[in-house]
Amino acid sequence: MIKSMLGLSITALILSSCTKDHEPQPTAQTITIENVLDSKPLVQSGTFQGTGTPPVILPGQSVSFSFSAAKNQRLTFATMYGWSNDLFFAPENPGIRLYGDDGTPVTGDVSAQIKLWDNGSRINAAPGAALVHPGTAESAPINIKEVKGTDDYGHTFLPAAQLMNVSLKYDGNSRFTITLKNESGGTANETPFSPGVWAISYTAGTDFLLPEPIYSTGKASTEALTRIAEAGDNAPMSTLLTSQTGIFTPLSPILVVVYSGSENPFFKAGENDRGEGLKELAQKGNADVLAAVLKNKIGIKNVYVLKEPTSTVLLPRIGGNTGGKVSQHLTLAPGDRVAVATMYGFSNDWFFATHGNDIDANATGDFSSSVTLYDNGTAIDQFPGAGITQFNLAGTPLTESKVIAPVPNPNLFTTLPAINNIIKVTLQ
Repeated sequence: MIKSMLGLSITALILSSCTKDHEPQPTAQTITIENVLDSKPLVQSGTFQGTGTPPVILPGQSVSFSFSAAKNQRLTFATMYGWSNDLFFAPENPGIRLYGDDGTPVTGDVSAQIKLWDNGSRINAAPGAALVHPGTAESAPINIKEVKGTDDYGHTFLPAAQLMNVSLKYDGNSRFTITLKNESGGTANETPFSPGVWAISYTAGTDFLLPEPIYSTGKASTEALTRIAEAGDNAPMSTLLTSQTGIFTPLSPILVVVYSGSENPFFKAGENDRGEGLKELAQKGNADVLAAVLKNKIGIKNVYVLKEPTSTVLLPRIGGNTGGKVSQHLTLAPGDRVAVATMYGFSNDWFFATHGNDIDANATGDFSSSVTLYDNGTAIDQFPGAGITQFNLAGTPLTESKVIAPVPNPNLFTTLPAINNIIKVTLQ
């Protein structure tokens, strides 16, 4: 009997050992999330012109255009003083102030912020319709300077605010309309205004990504600006500004969750926010609230909030530099899944997330195609990167209640790059 029992025990041990040898074992892998966006410094830019032929803005005529802007952003533009050799109108850099310190939109007459500038590429002549363009080139180009009453040749010019009336109208939800009216008729400086360009720079805090997109006081002019100042040709500057206009956004600290099961632990598309912390991630980039909730849920194995050691957020590629990047070593068992979420930083409540079946722990490679950009439905949307109520642009989100849904592309505000050109997720 004892021998029989001993034999059975040995057999059980052998069978148990064989079973364990064939059981799939946990594996160590590394997840990496990168901001791969080739960012642009201008959030918006455009052109304006008159309605006639040629499309100049004659005395008594006006032109309007609309744009979006956040609290610390400014609007700049340039248009030629038509009956001159190389003068142009523009706000003093960094541009027209659009909000007060308390966030109240600026409206009404802002003409006092407009100046008349000498491009420095042509010898000035007495103002008037009898000018023969392009005039005589300066023997040595001089730097751009403001014309204050009289120029270097003794010619008299009225202040820009007496020749051009500029007014702002706030249309709501961070959107403005500006109107430029030619008031020079009947003055000694009567002149048409040429087709022009305008631009708004992104801001990071109070810093402008491109504080002088059109001109720089005290520096030599560019070929693109000279074409406006000498000939009223806005095409080269429009091309230049367009090349600098697009998307800029950081990614918030990355929430990474390892779980077992078949459903994403954050949300389901088509449902309202659960009130567990996804709103805080989507609106403010704060993943800690949702992370704390998830740690206490059944099926959740590990929760991580990944931050850049220096800047916390993952910045995009700027000026050829690499973007922000974070990594985390994971221990993954067969059947595990990995879910990822992060805020589209310069939005009201947009977030990137894996969804559906998320990332299979048994697979490796690039999973950027598994990421979708979602609207959390808890804050009213505005132009991404130019919204007065966007948290990361010193605003307070305005509440709404909609179901969570993918962000259309193009959307009401702009066209975004492909998602894999913004965020890259790999598991190796």
